[in-house]
Amino acid sequence: MSEKQIFIFGAGYSGKAFARANNGTATIVGTTRSPDKFEALRQAGISPLRFEGVLTREIGDALKKTTHLVISVAPEEAGDPVLNAAREAIAEMPALAWIGYLSTVGVYGDYGGAWVDEGAACRPVSKRSVMRVEAEQDWLELGKEIDRPAAILRLSGIYGPGRNALVNLENGTARRLVKPGQVFNRIHCDDIAGALWQLIEGNRGGIFNVTDDLPAPPQDVVAYAVSLMGIEPPPEIPFDTAQLSPMARSFYGENKRVANAAIKAAGYRFRFPDYRAAFDHMWASGDWRDGEARSPMKG
Repeated sequence: MSEKQIFIFGAGYSGKAFARANNGTATIVGTTRSPDKFEALRQAGISPLRFEGVLTREIGDALKKTTHLVISVAPEEAGDPVLNAAREAIAEMPALAWIGYLSTVGVYGDYGGAWVDEGAACRPVSKRSVMRVEAEQDWLELGKEIDRPAAILRLSGIYGPGRNALVNLENGTARRLVKPGQVFNRIHCDDIAGALWQLIEGNRGGIFNVTDDLPAPPQDVVAYAVSLMGIEPPPEIPFDTAQLSPMARSFYGENKRVANAAIKAAGYRFRFPDYRAAFDHMWASGDWRDGEARSPMKG
């Protein structure tokens, strides 16, 4: 089989983890809004291009050679920026074999702590999640139109090197917010990368929850990180009295346990099935400080 040519729209934290997991079988091109980030993309194994909502000649030329397309760009009020700029070009890509769209488990909305799988109804609460549902449908429809498999990867809270409770504890920003009954799923960036490669290798389309096996209260994650570091934990803060941004508060308005059987049925085995395994590894290896600290994925 000829070498894969992969194009990532929005090569951020997850895209760089994906590229670092390349075993040499693929050439990867990826976009960013800022040329300041070009060097970081190169270091991850990505040839960088700038994308600001307009299809440039360089991007168009790269798409003509692309076999696998990954989209990690959040939708906007006017719709999906990639489809708005490049739908016609994507529909005419001569070598395209597969499309992957990185979405969010936020599309399910609030299930009161109950389990949801890919068959659960999407009941998005926030505007950003409503837009995500629309973008998912648009990409699935495009896949049908051009007869290519389109995979939707619904991601839970992303963490990994440089972006975790160990880092937050070290820099003094960790908080133990307590909202009774509240749980979240999480996903290590290496497992996002692994799931993407699994679906690419199999040219698998469909909807997949890419999330860990252990939905847990957020204060438990902080407490586990504290136990590894051997430090004093930050005080517990009742959710009702916490100072939170509207976006942060909105995340707590959704409570569900997200199941991941579909991606396992596609053959993927998680490197970090829960946050404890991941934190144990990061603490022992010392790689928890690496990478780029940034806010949680908006979705």
